[in-house]
Amino acid sequence: MQSATLILLLGFMATAAFFIGRGRSLALVGGPGHGLALHSLPGYYGYYVAIWVVLPALALLSAWVLLEPKLIVALVVNGLPEAYRNLPAGELNLLVNNIQNLAAGDVISVAADDMLQDAATLFNAYAAKSRQILAVLALGVAGLGGVHAWRLINPDLRARNRVEGVIRWFLIAASSIAIFTTIGIVLSVLFEAIRFFQKVPVTEFLFGLNWSPQTAIRADQVGSSGSFGAVPLFTGTMLITAIAMVVAVPVGLMTAIYLAEYSSARVRGVAKPLLEILAGIPTVVYGFFAALTVAPWVRQAGESAGIDVASESALAAGLVMGIMIIPLVSSLSDDAINAVPTAMRDGALGLGSTRSETMTKVILPAALPGIVGGILLAVSRAIGETMIVVMAAGLAANLTANPFEAVTTVTVQIVTLLVGDQEFDSAKTLAAFALGLMLFVVTLFLNVIGLSVVRKYREQYD
Repeated sequence: MQSATLILLLGFMATAAFFIGRGRSLALVGGPGHGLALHSLPGYYGYYVAIWVVLPALALLSAWVLLEPKLIVALVVNGLPEAYRNLPAGELNLLVNNIQNLAAGDVISVAADDMLQDAATLFNAYAAKSRQILAVLALGVAGLGGVHAWRLINPDLRARNRVEGVIRWFLIAASSIAIFTTIGIVLSVLFEAIRFFQKVPVTEFLFGLNWSPQTAIRADQVGSSGSFGAVPLFTGTMLITAIAMVVAVPVGLMTAIYLAEYSSARVRGVAKPLLEILAGIPTVVYGFFAALTVAPWVRQAGESAGIDVASESALAAGLVMGIMIIPLVSSLSDDAINAVPTAMRDGALGLGSTRSETMTKVILPAALPGIVGGILLAVSRAIGETMIVVMAAGLAANLTANPFEAVTTVTVQIVTLLVGDQEFDSAKTLAAFALGLMLFVVTLFLNVIGLSVVRKYREQYD
């Protein structure tokens, strides 16, 4: 039995257990008209029985799924001839992978001889038997749990407390998953970055002016040491982000002000969905637009003005990135402006202020925390953008502040370093984790600034 089918059966059993538990609680007090004699609402007794049906079975299913592959592999390996069981660990792992691929019907790296065929057949037999045993055990545990909970039902049972306790632990587990996932991401990046800094000095990485991470396979080859000065990457990232924000912040903020305070309901009803559609366009489409339309237009405009513009320039990438971020700035600023209490608007207008004075002296200062938060979020979005830069700004790590030249960003180099088969013992590959750590630090710094601004002005206008 497949896991999906088993989970579906457990769902049916839980549904039936809910109605059985609810019916038993009402039957113990003489029917629906006497529900007040129960400690909890009848539905809680149903949920109590359903929980006893689902949770033990899911715990068994989770443990089985984790242990089953290792157990089946161990049984299959024990069934191999002794010459294969005594292979080195690397060769044995390759053999096991071939057996598993052959059992699944995939392509294997060697010819499928009789030994591999027999091992794959044995693997499938063990897997089928394991699924049968799992189905019987899971359904049996679910049934036993339901019977146990059904027998515990009585009018004095604190079903609501127990059900809410399970829900509370479930919420704690869900929040813990998010927290531990964040910690795991940070630690995984941090440990690999530390390995990189053991090979390359921190000062060279942070203050070096030349980025050329191509390392040779042999020490006697040219360029075997590589250059890992990340300043050109930081400069390119800041340059493109600055251009994007110069486009996105004024346009997005003015759009939000118009839609929130000056436009009619009809215009807002049309413009707001169009902005949301603009926000939903994939970034690769923006990349095509930048490479095929904006970049040639920027180059032609520069030539007309006598300015030498590269085919892939920071200006083209920044302009398109700014267009992409406009909906984000506009939407967040619009929400912040609409969150300002109406009483503040009415009070300013009642004192004789014009609409523009009300906006500039009352509404915008009150909405400033939300606006600043939206702008910082847009900055983080621009720093993390990859596709537009790849297609419109290129891969050249040039140390320049000229927007008409080709530059690259941190995210583009991370993608470039991790493309294809890589050795995670080389400084070239580990450099991607160091760059990722720098992105994390910058994003954290922006969030800290945003929180400080929000707290400062929120105290003023609460």
